[in-house]
Amino acid sequence: MIMIKRITAALMVFLLVLPSLPVSAATYSEKHEVIYATLDANGGQEDMYVVNNFTVNEPGNIVDYGSYTSVHNLTNLEEITQNGEKVEVPVEGDEFYYQGNLKEKALPWDVNVSYKLDGEAISPDELAGKDGALEVQIDTARNEQANDVFFNHYLMQITLQLDSSIFDKIEAEGGTIANAGKDRRVTFTVMPENEGSFVMTADVTDLEMEPIEFAAVPSSMSINAPDTGSFKSDMTSLSDATAAVNRGVVELKDGIAQTNNGAASLYDGSAEYKNGIQGVSNGSAELVQGSADIQAALNQMSQSVSGSNGGGGLGDLTKMEDGLRQAASGLKEAENGLLQLKKQYGQANNALSQSVAAIPSTQISEADIQKLYESGADANVVDQLVQTHKAAQAVKGTHAQVKEAFNAVGPSLDQSAASLNQMSASLTSMADQLSTSLNSSGMDESMKQLQQGLQQLSSNYKSFHSGLKEYTGGVDQLAGSYSDLHNGIAGLTNGTSELEQGAAQLQDGTSQLASETSNLPMQLDEEINSMVEEYDKSDFEPVSFVSEKNENIGTVQFVIKTESIKQAEETEEEPEEEPEKSFWDRLMDLFR
Repeated sequence: MIMIKRITAALMVFLLVLPSLPVSAATYSEKHEVIYATLDANGGQEDMYVVNNFTVNEPGNIVDYGSYTSVHNLTNLEEITQNGEKVEVPVEGDEFYYQGNLKEKALPWDVNVSYKLDGEAISPDELAGKDGALEVQIDTARNEQANDVFFNHYLMQITLQLDSSIFDKIEAEGGTIANAGKDRRVTFTVMPENEGSFVMTADVTDLEMEPIEFAAVPSSMSINAPDTGSFKSDMTSLSDATAAVNRGVVELKDGIAQTNNGAASLYDGSAEYKNGIQGVSNGSAELVQGSADIQAALNQMSQSVSGSNGGGGLGDLTKMEDGLRQAASGLKEAENGLLQLKKQYGQANNALSQSVAAIPSTQISEADIQKLYESGADANVVDQLVQTHKAAQAVKGTHAQVKEAFNAVGPSLDQSAASLNQMSASLTSMADQLSTSLNSSGMDESMKQLQQGLQQLSSNYKSFHSGLKEYTGGVDQLAGSYSDLHNGIAGLTNGTSELEQGAAQLQDGTSQLASETSNLPMQLDEEINSMVEEYDKSDFEPVSFVSEKNENIGTVQFVIKTESIKQAEETEEEPEEEPEKSFWDRLMDLFR
């Protein structure tokens, strides 16, 4: 009876000191969620729970939401009421924690982990205790079944903790390797909105491996744009350089156009010269034959006079007078022909000289040619430019060498025409003297003078005829050789025409390049700002992973681990634990 009274008194005291629970709604400034998830060794999702933390401003009932399979109070012994997705619990104090277990809730990332040993794929269940060359590949991707706000704004850090007594020659491209006591810590980072694919390799002995950890937090760091002053200055120089290249190519195109026009004029002049010299060559045979006929007539007249000794009749002398006048007339025609030939040749030679002079004499150095190649111009166009330039300079040089010979033709024709004129005048004078002699006395003396004059004229004309044959032979050789030169000029003209078209295409390309690089500094700023905006998530407003109904979200973090790879251990049977005592059992023990 005394024992019952004591228990009753103790219970009364306990109930009196218990605080009365508030019934008003509690207020909290922030709610934080930490999502813990476990994966199998291949990355397949298994269990998940959330630790919810509230920063409480006023005591009362907290209302939260989540599709939990079960909930646990981690702060005190207050019972949590769960009605569907609604979770309610009375709180007091500054902080309150409770755990909610989730099932079939998709993580924002799909994770896949695969293993190879000595180059062969292997299941993680078979890896424990193995030796060899290990390769671990970790891939992360967007999970289409989850809210993509976390994938787009969260930075994920993947960590492998490796025992240095087991792992040797560790390599991790794209990751960092750090010492952590006797362990090596390999870390990979996946930026927001990015999928990850990483490989770690190592030589292993008696393999065991700790869980692979995935920690995901908001990428809330603010990224400031770098100082690009110096770089922008270089970009400005590049823009100026491309503009200068374009201006140079424009000048080059204009120069090539002038070269092409000059080459076309050269071709026209060369064609006119070729036709003229070919006409001279074609008339050479006729000219030589006419000269031979004149020489034969003079010889015949000279012999006739020498043989007559004044015994010929007046009729023969009259015929001789006519022959002399005809010979004089023939020489006059030959003279006129040579003067006409000289005029045509002079026109052709002047056209050729002007066309060659129109070819620019500017020498392009090898350094200039190399710069043109390095400017990004079409290599074929540059090759044509170089070949055409060299061909044009070769034509100019060749003409300079033969120009003196070409110019000497005109004076030679003048000299030959003057000789013909002189001989024609002599024959006319002789015919006049013969006519006078026929009408006067002193026939014998006149015949002697005529005989001497004809002999001298025949002898001089023989030398003239030999020179004329040599001259016409040279003209024939010049006409034949000039055909090759003219064909080369024709090829040059075709080359410069193609080159002008290529230069126009080159100028189109450099113009486009100059246009696209004219605003490089501003484009650089725009690109940097775009990159900063892509990775600067400092304006991100956190949202609840559990339910969109939850408010005042401070932070949401993810802690994800795979299963470890361990060798099986023999376990000893442990003594059975006594069942945990309830609160009332422990309270009764106080009075026993």
